[in-house]
Amino acid sequence: MTLPLAAWFQGLGAIDPGPFFVLSLLPYLAFLWWARQVRAFPRLALRGFQLTLLFVAVTIVAALVAQQVYGRQLADVDPLHGGAEAFLTLSNLVVLLGFRLLPSVPSAAGSVGPQVNKS
Repeated sequence: MTLPLAAWFQGLGAIDPGPFFVLSLLPYLAFLWWARQVRAFPRLALRGFQLTLLFVAVTIVAALVAQQVYGRQLADVDPLHGGAEAFLTLSNLVVLLGFRLLPSVPSAAGSVGPQVNKS
């Protein structure tokens, strides 16, 4: 009974995830564009979300170095993997600080939705 399911998982595991990573960039870039337009979105948090793109770039470079220099995957080369993950930690901290430092001001009565920055 589990053989068809196992075969399905085998087929699923054979799919190259590369195109999915590239496609996932499009909605993330749309999110960054939207967050930039919303005046109420904390600027520091936006910088943190933008730093996530730097994490992606650093991770790609580190993965290439791990493969070319060490002949291994990035997860198997601890100094490179830790260095790349440090950028994710940095971006997460900046996002956290951006929202944490946001003044807790109640929204104005009668306002509908977020304010859009038209500048």
